[in-house]
Amino acid sequence: MTLQTKSIHGHKYRDESLGVFIPPIYQTAIFEQPGWTRKSDREVDLKYSREENPTVRALENILTELEEGEDSLCFSSGMAAISTIYFSTLKKNDKMVLPAELYGATLQLGEKLREFGVEVKISWPDTDDIIESIDKNTKLVLIETITNPTLRVFDIPEILKVCRENRAVLVVDNTFATPYMYKPFKDGVEIVVHSLTKYLSGHNDVVGGAIISQKEKILELWDWRRMLGTILPPFEAFLIIRGLKTFKLRMERHCKNAEAIAEYLADHPKVKEVMYPGLPTDKYHKIASKLFKNGSGGVVSFRIRGGEEEVKKLMKSLKIIKPAPSLGGAESILTYPVISAALTIPKEVREKLGITEDLLRFSAGLEDLEDLIQDLDNALNII
Repeated sequence: MTLQTKSIHGHKYRDESLGVFIPPIYQTAIFEQPGWTRKSDREVDLKYSREENPTVRALENILTELEEGEDSLCFSSGMAAISTIYFSTLKKNDKMVLPAELYGATLQLGEKLREFGVEVKISWPDTDDIIESIDKNTKLVLIETITNPTLRVFDIPEILKVCRENRAVLVVDNTFATPYMYKPFKDGVEIVVHSLTKYLSGHNDVVGGAIISQKEKILELWDWRRMLGTILPPFEAFLIIRGLKTFKLRMERHCKNAEAIAEYLADHPKVKEVMYPGLPTDKYHKIASKLFKNGSGGVVSFRIRGGEEEVKKLMKSLKIIKPAPSLGGAESILTYPVISAALTIPKEVREKLGITEDLLRFSAGLEDLEDLIQDLDNALNII
C-alpha cells in the first residue's frame, strides 16, 4: 500500500458483526473478564485502558504502517514517549549523547538524569561532533531529523554506523520530517519517536506522542507505559486517526507553502537570513537532498533586521498567521523560539546556537499561499 492508502486503512479495524470499518472510541476503563482475559492483537491482556485500548491500538497500527516499523506505542504526549525511552534504556553509569540543539524539555529531562548517575554528554549539533561524542560507554543517542528551531539536518546513516560500532541505541525524533519525507527504519534506525501533536494529528487540537520500533522492544516499552500510566486517551487517538486520513495531502501543501515562503523571505530586504534545507543556498541542502523525499518540510526559520521590539511589532501586525508555539497544524503559526521551545536552554548556549532575539520560526499551514505572503509582507513592512 502507498502512504496515503496506509494512512486511511492502516488501522486494520473491522467489526464483522456490525460491518463497521471505522475505529470507534472505546471510552471504557475496564474490559469484561468472564473467567479469562481477552488478548489484543499484540497478545497482551485487554483488561484496563491504562494498559491497552482498542482505539489507541488502531492508531498504533497506522503509525507502524506509515513508518514501516514492526510495532508502535502511543503516549499522552511526545515527552511521555521520550521519558519512557530514557527510563527503560538508561541506568546508573550509562552514557547518553544529546545534541545541544534539541527540544527544550527533551534536553532538560536528559540533563536531570545526571542526578540518577547517568552520564549525559551534550554535543554540538553537528554530525561530526555527535560522532566524536559516541564511545564504548554510550548506551543511547537521541537526535531530531531536523533540529528545532535552526533546521539543521544530521547525516543519520553516518551517526548510525558509529552507534552500531559502539553498541549504542540511536533514537530519531522524526516529528519535523514525518514518514512523508523520511523513514529512519530504511537506514536501520532502531527507535523512532514522534510528537503526534504536530503533523500526524495535523489540526492543533490534540497532544500525543508515539514510539515505533521492533516488536520485542515495543513489548518492553509497553510494560513501562503500563507502569508509568502514560497511554494516549482513546478520544485523542480517535481524533488523530481522523486527522491521518488527510496526512499525505496536508504534507504536500505544508511543504509547497514552506518552500515558497522561504524563497519569498530570502528576497525580502527586512530579512537577514533564511534557514530552510530546501533552499539550494542552505548549509544542509546537500544532506537533506540525500535523506528526504517529497520535500524539505513545512517549517522555515528566519532572522529579521532588528531585535525583540521589532519581533513584537511584527507578530502583533499579523492578521492570518497566528503568533503561537507548536507547528504542523492547518493554521500557519509564527513562533518566537527564545520564549517557547528554546526557553529552557541557557541564554549563552542559545546565542552560540544562533537562537537569538531576531530569530523567528514559521510553520506553514494550509491556507492559500498568496494570503500568507500578503500577511507576512504587511507585517514585515511595518518594522
